[in-house]
Amino acid sequence: MSYARPLLHDNYDEIADALAGPGFIILDGVFPRQLTLGLVDLIAERARQLKRAGIGREGDYQLDDSVRGDAIQWLESGPEVVTEFLSAMDKLRQALNERLYLGLFDYEAHFASYAPGAFYKKHRDAFRGKSGRKLSSVFYLNPDWDLAAGGELVLYDEAGEQELVRVAPECGRLVLFLSEDFPHEVLPARQSRQSIAGWFRIKS
Repeated sequence: MSYARPLLHDNYDEIADALAGPGFIILDGVFPRQLTLGLVDLIAERARQLKRAGIGREGDYQLDDSVRGDAIQWLESGPEVVTEFLSAMDKLRQALNERLYLGLFDYEAHFASYAPGAFYKKHRDAFRGKSGRKLSSVFYLNPDWDLAAGGELVLYDEAGEQELVRVAPECGRLVLFLSEDFPHEVLPARQSRQSIAGWFRIKS
């Protein structure tokens, strides 16, 4: 099966301007519907393969459902839909390097599935000078999402005190934000919530 070329390339300048300004952007419909629904089907097929996600790294790694309740599976090229998605994000990486000189050298991502009631408390994806993660992404895979179901991503100001935006996890929506600048959380939802979470990395 062949998938149409992703539409992210039409938004490179807008994305770069947003990251240079407020530091985040929310985009709808930047991937072809066929590709998006292919990813929806794939995460459903792999539901039993996803593993509980933990917090911390290496020696500090632990499972703690009071902080984080999702299950994940890291993405690797293989299925065509995954290859197409990762290719599109790599082209975005190159485009942002050309426009903003960010030094992004890699992109890593995983499927993330939240069961009803699961959440992820306020946290940062990176602390200044202590992580290679520079730019975070979330791509939502929830067809016919009920806006009353909750499950929003909430971005806060750098101090973590003021709520900046709530993002409903509607299918085909892509969120990009600077990893060091925005504490954020995932609110509980009344139905299962699926996404691809990813990070563009710099050498640290």
